[in-house]
Amino acid sequence: MKEMLIMTPGPTEVAENVRLARAKATTNPDIDLAFYDFYKKTCSKLAQFLKTKNDVRVLAGEGILGLEAACASLTEKGDRVLVLDNGIFGHGFSDFIELYGGEAILLESSGKEAFSLEILEKFLEKDHDFKYATVVHCDTPSGVLNDLSSICPLLKKYGILTVVDSVAAMGGEELQVDKWQIDIALGGSQKVISAPPGLTIASISTEAYQAMTERKSPIASFYCNLLTFKDYYEKNGFHIPCQFLISMD
Repeated sequence: MKEMLIMTPGPTEVAENVRLARAKATTNPDIDLAFYDFYKKTCSKLAQFLKTKNDVRVLAGEGILGLEAACASLTEKGDRVLVLDNGIFGHGFSDFIELYGGEAILLESSGKEAFSLEILEKFLEKDHDFKYATVVHCDTPSGVLNDLSSICPLLKKYGILTVVDSVAAMGGEELQVDKWQIDIALGGSQKVISAPPGLTIASISTEAYQAMTERKSPIASFYCNLLTFKDYYEKNGFHIPCQFLISMD
């Protein structure tokens, strides 16, 4: 039987100290004031890591949760969404878009090379009526790397929101969210970060939040609703002093 060498970027090996840390007893994050501060500090560190001043949130679900959540939160019935398709995960965005009532317009390119900026520019000159566009930073099966530093600013030039799947690249390739004008950047814990599967990292711009709040119809999901995390710290009840919680015991 012929052997095959498959060069994929993960899931990656988890360090022993990380696995041991996961074995420790944990509290209920819903009522633990220490978790509130820990989560906020972690998100702030991730924002620095992603070079952004946008909100950064950690979602309790494998990286695919972030991809669906972005589409669920932005897409309304009839919205035209541009899908830059040069790989399996690039094409896969169309499933989420259509699931939530949008019209996915696929701009296809070879799955063996980075997306051509020239092809994209010529396409947008003729048609740029899109609410948002999706692009994969690094496609998992092929390892093809797309140049976000050029693609996203070009899309924003036409007023198109940008959604980036960086699950396989975040931490291993340069990613400058603000400079490259990325509205929603999505990563996963199980790839370059080398943590166990189960967490999504999401940065969300003010413009992306605005598009969500200005929807004519409510977001058709509870768990995939990114608006849940808007003004999280201001709205959350963890501001209750510890002594108040003790007195309620």
